[in-house]
Amino acid sequence: MLDQLVKEWGYLAVAAGTFAEGETVLLAAGYASRAGWLELWRVIAVAVLAASAGDQFFYWIGRLWGTALLRRLPRLQAKLARVLLLLRNHPGGAVVAVRFLYGLRIAGPILIGAAGVGPARFAVFNVIGALLWAPLVAGLGWGFGHAWEHVSQRMAGFEQGLLLLLVLVVLGSWLGRLALRALMRRALARRASKRGTSVCEPPRER
Repeated sequence: MLDQLVKEWGYLAVAAGTFAEGETVLLAAGYASRAGWLELWRVIAVAVLAASAGDQFFYWIGRLWGTALLRRLPRLQAKLARVLLLLRNHPGGAVVAVRFLYGLRIAGPILIGAAGVGPARFAVFNVIGALLWAPLVAGLGWGFGHAWEHVSQRMAGFEQGLLLLLVLVVLGSWLGRLALRALMRRALARRASKRGTSVCEPPRER
C-alpha cells in the first residue's frame, strides 16, 4: 500500500517540496526511485522545474517588496550582508550558490531580488543552479538506496518501514523548523524593538 501511495503522489510531493526547500523530500524521492516506486529521471525533471519556479517566485517577492520585508523581518535583514558579499564577488555564482547554502534556500532569492539583480541574469543562473542541485541530491538518495539493498535484501518489508521512517523524519523536521523559526522571530523582534533598525535600499541593476 505504501509503494502505491508513493507512486500516485510521489511526483506531486517532489514538486511541492522542492518549490521551497526540499532537500529531504528529494533525498527520499531518490531513494524511492531506487526501490522502483518512482523514475529517477522524472524525479529530477520535476525537481528542476519546481525548484526553478520556486526561486523565481521568491526572487520577484524580493524585487517588488524587498525593502518593506527587510524593515519588517529583522531575521531576513540579518542575512543581507552575507548575500551582498556573495553578489559583490560573483553575481552569477551567488545565484547558484544560495541553493546549496543552509539558511538561504528561501531567503537568498528574496534578498537577491531586493539587491536589484536583473531578472534575466537571475533566471539563467537560477536554472543552472537547479540543474546542478536536483541530480546531485536525488542521486545521493538513489545511492543510499543502492547501498541499503545489500543490507536489507533478506529483510522482507524493511524498505517500506525505512521509507515510512523517512516520511516521519521529514514531517518532524519540518514542524521543528517551523517552531524554531517562530521562536527566533520573536526573539529578534524583541531585540529589534529595543535597538531600533534601519534599512538602506541597495542599488538596483537594470
